[in-house]
Amino acid sequence: MSSDLVAAPLRSLLFVPGTRTDWLAKAEAAGADAAVLDLEDAVPPSGKADALRRVAEAVAGWTGRMALFVRVNPLDGWAAAGELRAIAHERLAGVVLPKVGSPDEVRLADRLLGWCERERGLPTGRIALVPLLETASGLREAYEVGRAAGRVAYLGAITAPGGDVERAVGYRWSPSGTETLGLRSRVLLDVRAAGVPHPVSGLWTRIGDLDGLRAFAEQNRALGYEGMMAIHPSHVPVINEVFSPTADELDRCARLVAAVEAAQASGTGAVRFEGEMVDEAMAATARLLLARHGR
Repeated sequence: MSSDLVAAPLRSLLFVPGTRTDWLAKAEAAGADAAVLDLEDAVPPSGKADALRRVAEAVAGWTGRMALFVRVNPLDGWAAAGELRAIAHERLAGVVLPKVGSPDEVRLADRLLGWCERERGLPTGRIALVPLLETASGLREAYEVGRAAGRVAYLGAITAPGGDVERAVGYRWSPSGTETLGLRSRVLLDVRAAGVPHPVSGLWTRIGDLDGLRAFAEQNRALGYEGMMAIHPSHVPVINEVFSPTADELDRCARLVAAVEAAQASGTGAVRFEGEMVDEAMAATARLLLARHGR
């Protein structure tokens, strides 16, 4: 499915309770690339209506540079559809859809968002969709979920301890992440194959354990994820650092591209570069990294 959506890479997506929209300034001050205003698990049933009002007002009035997403409640009734209509706005970067179990749920959300965009005078596909794979069926259908709508931009395995995914799969969480490494790897391959542009992972719930967070983030980055969801502002700088290339990495990419292009100009396809053999495939990867970071 085609889409007008041009999704930017996001390193950090910080959850903010829908009842505390005043915390958005703190999220931006922490350096979060995006905030996810939560209308689902962070809000008790008695506070849903008030939280929706607060979130809709916060989105409409937002003037910061940080991207704003909203996690809505599951789309299982008219009330949930009404949430989409209430929050749809040109300042809304995307909708986080919880507990997705099948691609049909994504297609429904896509159609509803399309209607909301037309009502608001927005281009079709302007609002991104982030399906959360929190059920066993959703994780198994990651490829089809990723292909279900062109507006799906951020998707991956979110393996927090004690949460929906642990309950659904039955693993026993450990700080090393060994028990979910295979799951995160398979889901990443599925969403890449589906053409999802920016896979994200998460969460790390131990607020004070920044060393553990760094190790988990580095593991996810090594697998190929481009960002992580977070639950506390103190986690944002660590996540941003892990998912950002260093100046030395970017400089090496520039040197590699120059070496390969010089070799190509002289009629050679591969060249020895700083102790390694490199060719156009490596140069293409380096160019992509340089382009994403303004080099």
